[in-house]
Amino acid sequence: MKTMLEQIKGKLVVSCQALDNEPLHSPFIMSRMALAAQQGGAAGIRANSVADIEAISAQVDLPIIGIIKRDYADSEVFITATLREIDELMTVAPQMIALDATQRPRPADATLAGLVTQIRERYPRVQLMADIASVEEAAIAAELGFDCIGTTLYGYTAGSTGHKLAENDCAFLRAVLNAVSVPVIAEGNVDTPELAARCLQLGAHAVVVGGAITRPQQIAARFAAAIVQQGANRT
Repeated sequence: MKTMLEQIKGKLVVSCQALDNEPLHSPFIMSRMALAAQQGGAAGIRANSVADIEAISAQVDLPIIGIIKRDYADSEVFITATLREIDELMTVAPQMIALDATQRPRPADATLAGLVTQIRERYPRVQLMADIASVEEAAIAAELGFDCIGTTLYGYTAGSTGHKLAENDCAFLRAVLNAVSVPVIAEGNVDTPELAARCLQLGAHAVVVGGAITRPQQIAARFAAAIVQQGANRT
């Protein structure tokens, strides 16, 4: 049986997520979103929470990158931050789990290396994706034995605020590709089909697209802002 990395190589993964403050927050809605993504040609799904993954798995037969977003008072790390989230995710057995692999302080002063060791000992078959925000973090994650690296958090940490993957013809993606030998998945502000295709052309193993496909409030806001700007240009 092919691993998830083999199944998604050169293809699109759609992130189907809606937080509890968003209008589409619902396992049922996310499962239908995943079905629409599958019908549109997606080769995989990225999903948040046990409930959503369970509902999505009942609706589609695509491999899933599972995460749990949870806030901790003593850390900015919130994507699958501790072994607690790993244990919860493994009750629904996603083929891959993504976790924050930045060098920010982790909950309870834990270390990324220690967490990876615990996961490998307890769940040796699950593939691990490192969500990073810097080239240094990508290199560290590769040394720790992650199966793949995701550019997911570039632009979302203190050291990368304001940056986007598309800048300077995807300069950050190209730097990560040059720094590691493990597969690199392009994710984070991939907001057009052209950008997704360019990421693959540059050597990304796969591309994850989220808000540009599955968050209609963000899509509507982009249209509304463009129309407002056009009106301003006419005055």
